[in-house]
Amino acid sequence: MSKILVTGSAGFIGMHTAIRLAADGHQITGLDNLNTYYSVELKMARLKQQGIDTSQVMYNKEMTGTKGISFIQLDLTDSEHIEALFEKHQFDYVIHLAAQAGVRYSIENPHAYIDSNVKGFLNILEASQRNKVKHLVYASSSSVYGMNDKVPFEETDTTETQVSLYAATKKANEAIAHSYASVHGLPLTGLRFFTVYGPWGRPDMALFKFTKNILAGKPIDVYNEGNLSRDFTYVDDIVEGIVQLVPKKPVATLPYAIYNIGNGNPVKLMDFIACLEKELGKKAILNMMPMQLGDVEKTWASTCALQDLTGYKPEITLDEGMKNFVAWYNQYNNR
Repeated sequence: MSKILVTGSAGFIGMHTAIRLAADGHQITGLDNLNTYYSVELKMARLKQQGIDTSQVMYNKEMTGTKGISFIQLDLTDSEHIEALFEKHQFDYVIHLAAQAGVRYSIENPHAYIDSNVKGFLNILEASQRNKVKHLVYASSSSVYGMNDKVPFEETDTTETQVSLYAATKKANEAIAHSYASVHGLPLTGLRFFTVYGPWGRPDMALFKFTKNILAGKPIDVYNEGNLSRDFTYVDDIVEGIVQLVPKKPVATLPYAIYNIGNGNPVKLMDFIACLEKELGKKAILNMMPMQLGDVEKTWASTCALQDLTGYKPEITLDEGMKNFVAWYNQYNNR
């Protein structure tokens, strides 16, 4: 049994990761600041899935849940309390998933991204190296590939053309992590996530917004006239990849690595919408739009490196994943 910190545990991927690791017998501490970027009610519902009594949540109060997961509400920028948490628990591993997400919002509120994604990440790195964490796995993003037109995207590709501040902060994370691996010998692995979807997903993501509007008979915004493709990856496949990777810290002279984690099978946006229409039994009203500022036309992950290391192989098809999401959405919204 290992002691593992999962940051962003009230988030989409964080919730699923914490539950899976606790089920595997590990001692999990979840951390989240519960900010209002999107529904705090949804975040609280995710915590309830982890056995946390949300009526008792308050800042810097650690709570023990009923499913082997404890939780503490902390902000990543609170270096004093972050350090105290690490000193108290002496975590074996850290899975750092907390971040300010969203491409559009990074244009509207850039300071939130520097505070959370850069300053906050630095605090996690400092606490990890001081307390001798065995391996820190952190969330990067496929958005670091920016305007790269070579597909599939490979970890060795140049990543110098980010088109949003969110993407730039994730690229900065990779550079800062490299420096900490070099200077402190802290084992660090970044995972470039590719369009994760599934039950308990974020309301600001396309699948959630599309489902809500289609069911309400409202138009959905389809950017770049529908000429987009994404490497949609089901959340359970993502979690499996994370779980497999955690004990496999980099063993090279420089203990630093970057891996894509995606499905490896890009889907055209219009095909994605058609799959959702089929599952909902209802046609979408399409509002065809120009390219969204800060967006890219396509993403496609080469996952060969991660597969060679861990045997990672996504198993959930788009049809199955969509079915699972719609079933959860209807249940969550009492439909």
